[in-house]
Amino acid sequence: MTPPRARTWGRRGQTPVVRVRGRSRRRISVAAMCCYRPGERSRLIYRPRFHSLLEGARECFAWQDYRDLLVRAHLQLGVPIIVVWDNLNTHRAAGMRKYAADHDWLTIVQLPSYTPDLNPVEGVWSLLRRGWTANTAFTDPDHLIRTLRRGLAHIQRHPELIDGCLTETGLTLASDAPRPVRKGQ
Repeated sequence: MTPPRARTWGRRGQTPVVRVRGRSRRRISVAAMCCYRPGERSRLIYRPRFHSLLEGARECFAWQDYRDLLVRAHLQLGVPIIVVWDNLNTHRAAGMRKYAADHDWLTIVQLPSYTPDLNPVEGVWSLLRRGWTANTAFTDPDHLIRTLRRGLAHIQRHPELIDGCLTETGLTLASDAPRPVRKGQ
């Protein structure tokens, strides 16, 4: 809940100060997917995860959380999904690989290492940091959640923003591109 640093205006000679009560031990993670299909409007599907304050509780998404996000996307979109993922260790987990192998509607393509510039979702996080969460000191976790949901809902309503995230990567959609083949097909 610590505010990100960004520039702001202030009176000449006086540095603006944002008072923050203290660091919270609560964690909130968000996973998102930018969904593109030639000839259709782009979509953003996201899933927040609220982490427990209990000792020893997991502090990040597990592969099951990503699986649930993919299932939700498949149900919403109603078409087979080709997922282009970065090399996060949770994305490469054995359980995730087995799940993808067992479901023919899911194809996973891994990005090379150290290529966040090829991931359109990084553009979504940039929009959130520069827009809705910039220069905001969150008073409590609910304030943070409301702000994140408001920002993500705005991006969902504006497919041109999602298209801009793809354009920023330099990648393009090709309707006649061959479908990547998984091992065993």
